[in-house]
Amino acid sequence: MLGGIKRLIKSTLLTDSHPFLMSMYHKRQLRIMSSALAEYDAHSRMSYAEIESAVGSQYRKMFGRTLNWDNPQTYNEKIHVSKIYMPDPIKTRLADKYLVREWITERIGSEYLIPLLGIYDSFDEIDFDALPDSFVIKCNHDSGSYTIVKDKSKIDRDFLRRKYDLFMRRNFAWMGWEMHYRDIPRKIVIEKYIESATNNYEFLCFDGKPFVCWVDFDHLEDRRRNVYDMNWNLMPFNISGCKNYPSYVECPSQFETMKEFAAKLSRGFSMVRVDFYFADGKIYFEEMTFSSGSGFSLINPDEWDYKLGELWTFDNTARAKVLAKYSRPLDYHP
Repeated sequence: MLGGIKRLIKSTLLTDSHPFLMSMYHKRQLRIMSSALAEYDAHSRMSYAEIESAVGSQYRKMFGRTLNWDNPQTYNEKIHVSKIYMPDPIKTRLADKYLVREWITERIGSEYLIPLLGIYDSFDEIDFDALPDSFVIKCNHDSGSYTIVKDKSKIDRDFLRRKYDLFMRRNFAWMGWEMHYRDIPRKIVIEKYIESATNNYEFLCFDGKPFVCWVDFDHLEDRRRNVYDMNWNLMPFNISGCKNYPSYVECPSQFETMKEFAAKLSRGFSMVRVDFYFADGKIYFEEMTFSSGSGFSLINPDEWDYKLGELWTFDNTARAKVLAKYSRPLDYHP
């Protein structure tokens, strides 16, 4: 039943054509978000031993093997150790979707930022009358909290208020123990909606060198993904269970520039993913990601999980140093 409702809502492009179904869908979203807050609170009180047990159990179910905490080898294993035990303050700054704009301005220029329409401490501060008809709302301190507004006259403001009140109450670090999110001051960000920015280009970089770029097509609909090397050759693996795009994809005209920017922005980091949009011949920065998929992105074939892991120069002593001083991440301040 629910799947049918969601398909019908999607087919009407989330308009008010079916207000009863939309109301049901919204209420379910709010219930899920509310229950998640209690889970986040429980996560925040867990010890490192409890976290490793919980993450290890999830990892074993997904990958069919034991997570090697003492000597991580695969890309996903290293993400888990890094996200829990290496919350460098610079990662916190760059994971902040508002503060990272300063970093981008300093390093490649503000012209590559999506125009900012507003920054707010709460939903009630937003002056919708002053906004254009279309825009994007998101939080700065988490992932996945964006809302694309194509026509503000059709939005349900009461639902959005309740939704963003819940987003602003949650500390995203406690969802999957991506600890560099923990100390981000929470804001609501509104940016210009760029309708043609449907595909994103995600450069996986090691030690300041982009190695592959995966491209998501039709990100908000039937998601497909291709993984390319730096010469736009299709790589023999995929990630997150995605299928390749069904037809040939031409190399974007600004691919070399995106590569240069990815190298510049990733300099100084052993691993980071640098993401861009490319719309109407123009590059826009999207985000910096230090724990892609929170360490649960299946890579097919599996051998590439190990090959990517080999590219990541990794300090295996970081975890031991933290555990020698702290029993839980709530007490740890880098």
